[in-house]
Amino acid sequence: MLGLSNILPLNESQRLQALRPYQLLNTMQDETFTELVRLAAKLFNVPIGIIAFVEEETVRFGLNYGLDPALDRVNRWETLCSVAMLEEGVSVYSDLHNRPCDLINPGLVRDMKLGFYAGTTLRTKDGFPLGVLCVIDYRARLFTPQEGDLLEQLGAVVMRLLDLRMHLLQQPTWNQQLWASVYERIESSVQRIETLAALASWEEQEHSEAADSYRESTRDEIARVIAVLMEQITLLTP
Repeated sequence: MLGLSNILPLNESQRLQALRPYQLLNTMQDETFTELVRLAAKLFNVPIGIIAFVEEETVRFGLNYGLDPALDRVNRWETLCSVAMLEEGVSVYSDLHNRPCDLINPGLVRDMKLGFYAGTTLRTKDGFPLGVLCVIDYRARLFTPQEGDLLEQLGAVVMRLLDLRMHLLQQPTWNQQLWASVYERIESSVQRIETLAALASWEEQEHSEAADSYRESTRDEIARVIAVLMEQITLLTP
């Protein structure tokens, strides 16, 4: 029978202790994280992006783009995030319709008609996995090593922002303007990526020279935003 024993890390009690300070962030209405998961979804041209926190028996999807608001918490043994969290690097399930993951109860994946999943682990500085940044599609699709590298880099940005937000929550006063500048940078990149994706989709041939050029510009944009965000986070971090 499938259950939590299949997907528990060896240091589970320590991991849960490391997770506790971050759980508040999962319920906060913070536009910066909203735009960040939207950025991830738009970058990979998928309908769903999630920052998922893996709790003791459930997985929380409060920070997401593209999910039904009612689906903010699921059983831990029903979600691929529980499996992806255990991996180093990026976990990819490119065709869940024909090659499902046998470590979880398949009911949720089947009910949602999911075809693709890619997730990168979010780890604390001490190495404890808190959850994943993941992108999800209803259709099966390929995920290149280059895309995997970008998702992993974006996951590093997410973890740095989570740490920064945690620090700012503990301060009696903090610079809202500086935090807003992070949001504005992400928002402008989302808008640019949406424009590039729309231009690529208008091309009659999927791999025409122009369509490939738009996709290359999208990858360049995300590389730029990752570099800029890391620079801004460094400036904000005490």
